[in-house]
Amino acid sequence: MDHATSRRTFVLFPGALGDFMCFLPALQTLAQRASVDLFARTDFADLAPENVRVHSFERYEISKLFVCGAVADDKLRVFVARYASAYSWMGSGQHLFIRQLKELCQGRAHIFPFQPELPDRHQSEYYLACVHCSDSPTPQISVSPQATAWGAEYWARQSLEGAQVLLVAPGSGAREKNWPPPYFAEVIEWWRHQIGGQAVVVLGPAEEERGGLEPILRLGCKVACRLSLAELAAVISRSDVYIGNDSGVTHMAAALGVPTVALFGPSDVHQWRPQGNRVYILKHEIECAPCSVAAMKSCVHRSCLRALNPVEVIRQLNALQGQSHL
Repeated sequence: MDHATSRRTFVLFPGALGDFMCFLPALQTLAQRASVDLFARTDFADLAPENVRVHSFERYEISKLFVCGAVADDKLRVFVARYASAYSWMGSGQHLFIRQLKELCQGRAHIFPFQPELPDRHQSEYYLACVHCSDSPTPQISVSPQATAWGAEYWARQSLEGAQVLLVAPGSGAREKNWPPPYFAEVIEWWRHQIGGQAVVVLGPAEEERGGLEPILRLGCKVACRLSLAELAAVISRSDVYIGNDSGVTHMAAALGVPTVALFGPSDVHQWRPQGNRVYILKHEIECAPCSVAAMKSCVHRSCLRALNPVEVIRQLNALQGQSHL
């Protein structure tokens, strides 16, 4: 095994965008120590550090680790031999996977639960602790020159030059975490008529799968859809202020340094707060929040979100509008 090969690190991470944003500081730490092959969602390549190559985790070598007899598979043995160490946040409850990966890696494998058993700290801090690092949990994202150029062209096409732009992401990975669409519409209407600005509404894959945006959110807005993560980062970075739910896009906005108003309902702010220097959390205090995923899915009143009045959001945006950086 040559030195270049022995310095590579195998990382397996199965999370969605919001999870990945929380994982990014830990990934950055690993990338400072050695070159990393990350097996995850391939679109994360747009956000990954320079020393990280991103591959799909839906491949033979990964699935084989969960099947009996993996340690005798020559193809898998050659694959694993490339790496000096392995880190996985997948399969911590699968004894066969754990045994086979550790045997193949000859003691160089580190396997962790995807989330801590007790949510006693921020998710980013948990991932950093897994890689024995106590650095800041704030992720770092840079917009590539190509994406920056694309963003400038998009701004010109949408006639957004010189406008105060409010970027709105009304969706998330779970409907139950979403602020009601009419509330977003009320804020957008205020921004357009009282501030005289423009609103861009981001439509993500989850919203497209569910049939798109509520019609009320299309009125008088620019709608951005089917964006790559690089293009999304470019749009966010050019905006003056961002509002959204507990979602991966909100984590991106916070990491990019854009003033970010994050609307929390059933999620645990302590564990999932977007990390950044210009993040403003708005939530309605209610006894049953935060709650478990099962409770969130079965909730019939959603008071934690419905009771968060648009006036509170408008008040926060108005305060930001009065600051010099907007």
